[in-house]
Amino acid sequence: MRNRFLILIPAVAAVLFLFSEGVAAQGFDPHDLSGIWTRTARDHSLGTKPPPLTRAGIEAMKGRIGDTDDVLREVVDAARASSQVRLNENGVETNAPWLECNPMGFPRLLNDDEPMEFIMTKDKILQVFQSEHRIRYLWTDGRELPSGQNLENLGPAWYGHSVGKWDGNTLIVNTVGLDERAWLDNLGHPKSFHARIEETWKRVDSNTLESQLTLFDPEYYSAPYVGAKRTFKRLPDRAVIYFGWSGLFAGITEGICAPVNEVEGYNKGFRDLGRAKSKQ
Repeated sequence: MRNRFLILIPAVAAVLFLFSEGVAAQGFDPHDLSGIWTRTARDHSLGTKPPPLTRAGIEAMKGRIGDTDDVLREVVDAARASSQVRLNENGVETNAPWLECNPMGFPRLLNDDEPMEFIMTKDKILQVFQSEHRIRYLWTDGRELPSGQNLENLGPAWYGHSVGKWDGNTLIVNTVGLDERAWLDNLGHPKSFHARIEETWKRVDSNTLESQLTLFDPEYYSAPYVGAKRTFKRLPDRAVIYFGWSGLFAGITEGICAPVNEVEGYNKGFRDLGRAKSKQ
């Protein structure tokens, strides 16, 4: 009996160890999104084929030459098959606004390659982006989403006006009042000032966030535009330390497209190199 007991001790210890490891892996607050996160896939679009555009949507898209770089193949193929989309092919260059030092706007910035950080506060959540050194305010203080004359008075903004609330363990953020000059994606799809974008965020484990975007824009689209689910992974501290300086804005470059140094800095150091690499 004593020998059986001695044999049982390490077995029980092993089970307890595995159980404790499992608890540790799940030991996170699902309402705490803080940390620096990066996407697991490169795709500068909503990741799905958009619904047909209305006449107003087709008109809003005129003159835009979309960029196929870092867009899912099936989404690009759908764009090529559409008479409403013009792409940068056969020697034609894209005229994406961010290539002229204009803001990417929302949601295009969220679909960029650079990491972003969530900072949690009592009445708002800050979403900080490496690219553009941009900050979004996601208000969680109970205020109403701007609408009607209030929205008209606030007017359009590159990143809109955002209000968030929790539904269980899912953060739901709605954004309105978006500037129509900012493209929805790399392909140049439009969004109207009266559109609403709903984004959901859910922390599924200590190192993983899941997100999804849905565009509600009956002025420009014949149906809601439901994007693909996205996965973000938490960056370890060692991944955001440069030359002894740590943090999201500690990179080699600021990542700001400033007109004063656009030609010498951004074009030669990033855009031209990126285009050359994509053609190899």
